[in-house]
Amino acid sequence: MELAVLDITGKTVEQLTLDEALWSGRANARLLAQAVAMYRANRRAGTASTKTRGDVSGGGKKPWKQKHTGRARAGSIRSPIWRHGGITFGPHPRDFGYSLPKAIRRKALLESLKGKLRDQELVVLNELTASEPKTKPFAGLAKTFGVARASVIVLEEFRAPLVKSLRNLARFELRRAAELNAFDVLNAQKVLLTKAALTKVEERIRLFNTAPHTHAPA
Repeated sequence: MELAVLDITGKTVEQLTLDEALWSGRANARLLAQAVAMYRANRRAGTASTKTRGDVSGGGKKPWKQKHTGRARAGSIRSPIWRHGGITFGPHPRDFGYSLPKAIRRKALLESLKGKLRDQELVVLNELTASEPKTKPFAGLAKTFGVARASVIVLEEFRAPLVKSLRNLARFELRRAAELNAFDVLNAQKVLLTKAALTKVEERIRLFNTAPHTHAPA
């Protein structure tokens, strides 16, 4: 299973042999759906709030006597069935977040990358280096690799000159290989990884593919 390694001008500099055990087969769509649901839930602010009848000001006085008025019984003008009354079963601030097992999250990352590889939206670069903060040498990345909307660049580690050079690129977000997740990959048009970052990502995935599930390392 061969994958071309490119330089920043789009020229092939070498061929990378991928591990068949990791990269072969179709992407697991069901697993990806579970992972995306978790990441989206964890991004929810959970700040929506409504007032119950106990929170709405007023309504302390009974609007009319219980009997002999010809009208329905009422104890408060802030009843949920009244206009300007409280809200029944409305949303209140809460945390929607939850977590899947770490092994599942790593597997979802692999499945998302397999999908990008199949769709030819995974680009491996031999290296990205910068001796000084300067965006100009990298300004052509989007055009060279056909990036039209939000994409992600994955680095092995964040180093100040390189990060300062890349962070102003309009269509790219930066991620460390140790922090990349399936949502980042699926939300991007293309994923650009350095060769060192790809190696780091594969190490993360192998750690959970080979370790017993009951004693998976952190």
